Amino acid sequence: MPKLKTKSGAKKRFKITGTGKVVYAQSGKRHGMIKRTNKQIRNLRGTKVLFKTDGDNIKKYFLPNG
Repeated sequence: MPKLKTKSGAKKRFKITGTGKVVYAQSGKRHGMIKRTNKQIRNLRGTKVLFKTDGDNIKKYFLPNG
């Protein structure tokens, strides 16, 4: 069997924690900040953990070696 390659896009967007959860950066902070409220901008800081089933799919199909 050939080796499975990690999808390059997923490699840049997701990270697996020590406990096996998948962490991602929140969307909506690249541009157009002027139309967002300060509260929205503040709440979009940092990272979030994906739901378990979504995280399992990411690990299985996009990050097989991660």
